Parts: sequence; structure tokens; C-alpha cells
Amino acid sequence: MAKRRGNGEGSITHHKRSGLYMARYTVETAGGPKRKTVYGKKRSEVAEKLTKALADRDGGLIFDAGTITLGEYLARWLGDSVRGTVRSSTYVRYEGLVRNHISPTLGRVKLSKLTPAQVRGLYREKLDAGLSPRSVNYIHVCLHKALKQLVLDGMIRRNVTEAVKGPQVHRNEVTPLSPEQVQALLDAAHGDRLEGLFIVALHTGLRRGELLALKWTDIDLETNKLFVQRSLAADGTLNPPKRNSSKRTVRLTSRAAEALKQHKASQNEERLRLGSLWQDHGLVFPNQIGKPMNGANLYNRNWKSLLRRAGLPHSFTFHTLRHTFATTLLRQNVNPKIVQEALGHATIIQTMDTYSHVMPDMQHFATEALESAFS
Repeated sequence: MAKRRGNGEGSITHHKRSGLYMARYTVETAGGPKRKTVYGKKRSEVAEKLTKALADRDGGLIFDAGTITLGEYLARWLGDSVRGTVRSSTYVRYEGLVRNHISPTLGRVKLSKLTPAQVRGLYREKLDAGLSPRSVNYIHVCLHKALKQLVLDGMIRRNVTEAVKGPQVHRNEVTPLSPEQVQALLDAAHGDRLEGLFIVALHTGLRRGELLALKWTDIDLETNKLFVQRSLAADGTLNPPKRNSSKRTVRLTSRAAEALKQHKASQNEERLRLGSLWQDHGLVFPNQIGKPMNGANLYNRNWKSLLRRAGLPHSFTFHTLRHTFATTLLRQNVNPKIVQEALGHATIIQTMDTYSHVMPDMQHFATEALESAFS
């Protein structure tokens, strides 16, 4: 049922000083009833605006951004709509995008005044400052989600990011380690406290967060099986595996199993040596006192040092070990579906898109198989 008009509500009057026609109506907001006004040069223009406004109000659409700025809203959105509803790593990413990129540029703009041109200008500013297209796309996704919530809440009429395209992101072809580089890396890792970590990463393709969240209870060294149960987020919390990456079982190679046995023996010696200083969290690859290892420290301190000792380019990241695992299997003509399941990709399309550069090698194997079968 349409809301009944209050006394005098919706009456069109002429404002003598400005020469404009105007009409007032009331909407219910989170802060209580609020009077709003529409203006126009002609009575018919005001009548049309008023009819639309009352229809929106009576249909449950309350557009009341008021004087709230984008920065104020984003801070509220992070606390009320994001925190506790997404993975902690996702919250950390959104909070960083808001604090470092969106609010410094557009934070003072009123929600009711935000335009597609301003959003487009934000993206251009960030690209010109050297931010990668992928990073600017993350900004676009974050802002789009925040403003979409405003539309759903009836605070604004439209999501201005709908009229703006994020920058095009070109997928870079992954570069795995060659067999010679793998050997150089393993030679350099020999005797390192984290030698087992590097070997397991190469032989399982696990993500860094999944490796750092592994517990000894997740590993069965009698059957050579490893169970991916969780992932370590950037804020140090243990969460379920990456979204769409289900908990999975990974079979260990004999080399990986042996590396884990040696690593466990070394860790036991470490625990005895530290005594009460050791904080036992049951982790396979903790820091030097048993607590969860910081992923950034692993990369900046251990990984970069290992590359230097191995004489390998610093362009290789820890994620390169995962790429090396996948490309090695695909080049050995292992079924892509098996590779997808081992990597924990949501779909086989993701695997094929990421490793499309390996496909020519697989086509060569297929051609040879056909020639052998029909010769």
C-alpha cells in the first residue's frame, strides 16, 4: 500500500526569490523521518520529479546519501559489511585499497556528488603513478562492491562504477624453473633450515599459505599422503583453503616424504634446544620458535637469499615453485584434470588458461600418439 501523504506533502509551490518551483516530501531513513525537496524551472518538471520520488519511496527505494563522504562511508562499509563476512586476507586487501588509494583521492567527495569521471580519473592517476593494471582492477572491484551495497541499501540511485571499465589486464605467461635451475636451487637449499619446505613445494605445488598452515596431523608418512586443510593468511590467521579451492589430498613423492622425515627430526632437535621458548602450534614449517611463519619474511629473507646463493634471477618468486610443479606435469603429458585437482584450482578452465603456453607440447604428444596408433 502506498504511503499516505502528510499534511501539505507534495504540494508544488513557487519560490519567489529563486524563481523556481519546488515540492517537499518525507522519507524514512536510519536516523528517522527526513524532509526532502525537488526543484524545477517549470511546475510540470517538479510534478514529474515528485511523482518519481514518491514512487521510489513507496517502493522501498530511499535515496539519502545526505552529506556523507565516500571516505566516511567506506570506513563504515569495511567495519559493518566486510569484516567478518569474508576471509581475513580479503578484508586486509580491501582495507589497504581504501586507506592507500581510494580515500586519499576521493575520500572527501560526497556520495551524492560522486561521478563516473571522478572514478575514471582515480584509475588513470594510479596507472600514471606506476600501479599495475591488475592492482588498479582490485581498486575497481573494491569500489564497485562498496557502492553496490549502497544501491541495495537505497542510499544512492546508481553505482557510478557501472559506467567505468577497469584497465585491461594481460595475463603474463608463467616462467617455470628449468631442470638445471631446479637442481641449482636444491643444491643451494641443502642443509638450509627450510630445505624441506622448498622440496615439498616443488613436489606438491601447494600455495605458500597452504604450506605455512600445514600441521603434522595433516601428514601421513606411512601412506605418503598430505591433506590440505587450511591456509595461513597475511594477518597470521589460519583459514579454510582459498575460496573455491576445496580441502584436498595430495600424494607425496618418495623425495618429498623423505624430506619431511628429515625435517621432522631437525625440528625435534630444535624444540629440545629451545626448551620452554618453543611455542608448539603443531606446524610443519613454523618460524624459529614454533609460531606461524610470516609469509613476507619467508619471501624477503629466505627465498631471496636462496635465489642469490643459487645464482638465479630475482624475477623468480616463491610462486614459481608452484608453476614449475604444474608445467612439469603437463609437459610429461599428465592429464590436465589431474593437475587441476592437485593445484586446487576451482575449474579446469583456470588451469588451462594459466598454462596455455604448455599446450603446444601436449599437442606434439597427441600427434605422436595418433601416428603410433594408426601406423
